[in-house]
Amino acid sequence: MNSKLKLRQAIDTLYTNGPASHECYTRLALECFRASDVDQAKRLKSHMDLHLFKPNDTFIHNRLLNLYAKSGEISHARKLFDEMTQRDNFSWNAMLSLYAKSGLVEDLRVIFDNMPSRDSVSYNTVISGFAGNGRGGPALGVFFRMQKEGLKPTEYTHVSVLNACTQLLDLRRGKQIHGRIIICNLGGNVFVCNALTDLYARCGEIDQARRLFDRMVIRNVVTWNLMISGYLKNRQPEKCIDLFHEMQVSNLKPDQVTVSSVLGAYIQGGYIDEARNLFGEIREKDEVCWTIMIVGCAQNGKEEDALLLFSEMLLENARPDGYTISSVVRSCAKLASLYHGQVVHGKAFLMGVNDDLLVASALVDMYCKCGVTRDAWTIFSTMQTRNVVSWNSMIGGYALNGQDLEALSLYENMLEENLKPDSVTFVGVLSACVHAGLVEEGKEYFCSMSDQHGLEPTPDHYACMVNLFGRSGHMDKAVDLISSMSQEPNSLIWTTVLSVCVMKGDIKHGEMAARCLIELNPFNAVPYIMLSNMYAARGRWKDVASIRSLMKSKHVKKFSAYSWIEIDNEVHKFVADDRTHPDAKIIHVQLNRLIRKLQEAGFSPNTNLVLHDFGEDEKLESINYHSEKLALAYGLIKKPHGVTPIRIIKNIRTCADCHIFMKFVSNITRRPVILRDSNRFHHFVEGKCSCKDYW
Repeated sequence: MNSKLKLRQAIDTLYTNGPASHECYTRLALECFRASDVDQAKRLKSHMDLHLFKPNDTFIHNRLLNLYAKSGEISHARKLFDEMTQRDNFSWNAMLSLYAKSGLVEDLRVIFDNMPSRDSVSYNTVISGFAGNGRGGPALGVFFRMQKEGLKPTEYTHVSVLNACTQLLDLRRGKQIHGRIIICNLGGNVFVCNALTDLYARCGEIDQARRLFDRMVIRNVVTWNLMISGYLKNRQPEKCIDLFHEMQVSNLKPDQVTVSSVLGAYIQGGYIDEARNLFGEIREKDEVCWTIMIVGCAQNGKEEDALLLFSEMLLENARPDGYTISSVVRSCAKLASLYHGQVVHGKAFLMGVNDDLLVASALVDMYCKCGVTRDAWTIFSTMQTRNVVSWNSMIGGYALNGQDLEALSLYENMLEENLKPDSVTFVGVLSACVHAGLVEEGKEYFCSMSDQHGLEPTPDHYACMVNLFGRSGHMDKAVDLISSMSQEPNSLIWTTVLSVCVMKGDIKHGEMAARCLIELNPFNAVPYIMLSNMYAARGRWKDVASIRSLMKSKHVKKFSAYSWIEIDNEVHKFVADDRTHPDAKIIHVQLNRLIRKLQEAGFSPNTNLVLHDFGEDEKLESINYHSEKLALAYGLIKKPHGVTPIRIIKNIRTCADCHIFMKFVSNITRRPVILRDSNRFHHFVEGKCSCKDYW
């Protein structure tokens, strides 16, 4: 018969027999304490109260009180403590321990301040309680008070105080305590050394942390984990990985904390394949490992892998948190995959995290980047709390989708809410001004960054202003603005200048921008191609040939333009005049039929946009089968009926002919088309585009 069963029977007998002696109550209280049986302890206390038994010392009540404290029985402990007519340090310390473990730091402070006398246990409990609950400052205050009262700190005390210094990143005070540890000859204690290693690593003195680590005679798994994670926190992933390999050849087995840190190091260093291999070796994956791997893929351009891992995580019955789900949602946004984004949104709703600030902000961003601003606004407008990221997602989303006035109106609402805009906010605001052609308003917003909000414009903001000036025919002002920049213009600035020059046919400034881009990166194909296109548009075929020859001599590789469309949860990718798709013949037949129908309605392919020295028939062949047209034709084949938009994504900017083509299709078929190119969204509805043809 086990001890708990015997104890229960003894308490049952007690209730049968009536009042008991002091010795009997003492023996049973001690047995309850030793068996950690809080239920029988409560029954024992009830029996004592029923028969009005009052102990003549603190022993019985202290044992019950200590057991209540250990079991987290806050209300029973408080009631018993308040009833006690006699209390000693053991009684007070039991309450301190209870409040420290329960995180009730204010109650902890009150009890400590009201104690008639305090011993080392009292101080250690309070210091540990404050430090363990994120109150580093009060923990240090109690430590100094302990020294004034002449009590000697132990290894346990120093560990808690070092943890407090680490929380506060107070390296100066931590070094002072390190000096005390050396004087007191406590440096050989593994827990003290671990706390010191963590302090130096978190405060940025990783080399000092390593020196402490190397001098340690005894190391446990925590020691290795602190040093490995220290390298990770100090952005030294290679050293983190090297130390992990050292740990593997030692006699200590890595745990989940070790593996999580090393996964983070692989991802931080860009070693995604190595991270996947290590992840695959983990038998029992916890939520931390799944999150690190999913977020790592999402942040390193492996969005499809992030979605697959998320599916696997759900199959393994691991529960993702808001941070994980927000990363998956952002992966859907980067892929412009509305289907997957809606699925993840549904999962977030079922898990009850759809109202989480991170998740809701990511959903707003995702729906905007999938061209569904109405759903984005529904989420945004129902958010219980919003931060600057939430507002930025909605403002930038409106600007991206051609709802420029809505973006600017929302910005004004943001200011009315007394929320401080940041640099990202103004990228959205200025982009809205660019696409709406609001030159004066754009200048005012740009100046307000520094004048009203204390923000220094970045190259992103200068690029917006260059775009705004250039599109409105003031390239001279754009050049003057670039000259006034405090930093050297980067590739974004010059690419913006070159894009505007291509649009306006400005050879002079276009050549200048192209030269600057080639100087910054001689192997980037963009300036060569754009300058070549400008020459071709003017019929300067010798200059075109010269550019192509230069690209060949420098081994500059031209990137491929392509478009893709998602049909029934499957992505279909097309290049110009694509013949590799399984349904290529049907697609070309459908596209030719569509072109003829549009021509009857007044559409005429603009062969002047073909930037090659071809005959007219070759030019028609070239321009009629651009990748986005093939994707559209395939979408109409697979989804011929209905009113849902056909969604197409293109990796570069769509040409003017394809833009006009999409307008005609949306008018003739009465089917909305949403095209997302490298520049913005184009919502084609009944022959009109959201970009207002502001090219």
